[in-house]
Amino acid sequence: MISSKHRNNQPEIPEKFSLKQNYPNPFNPITLIQFDIPKSGMVKLYIFDVTGRMIDVLVNEELSVGTYEYSFNAGELPSGVYFYKLESDGQKITKKMVLNK
Repeated sequence: MISSKHRNNQPEIPEKFSLKQNYPNPFNPITLIQFDIPKSGMVKLYIFDVTGRMIDVLVNEELSVGTYEYSFNAGELPSGVYFYKLESDGQKITKKMVLNK
């Protein structure tokens, strides 16, 4: 699995912690995951399969305030439902995505 990061240089500070729906969804094999961090701190973004097994860690680092976008390449994974979970500042959000090969 390959991931890449892009930070949007927007002048506005995000108002709240949020995780957007991946795009495209369903995807094959690459999708984009975007999130907003209103407070600098440790951020984690995980990918899980339907059994709860961790597939990948896209983010595990200190990030400053901003909007971020990561690409996730699931080229080596089988078709199916996967989940991505964002954690920061004691908050957690999980969303579902579908890999359709």
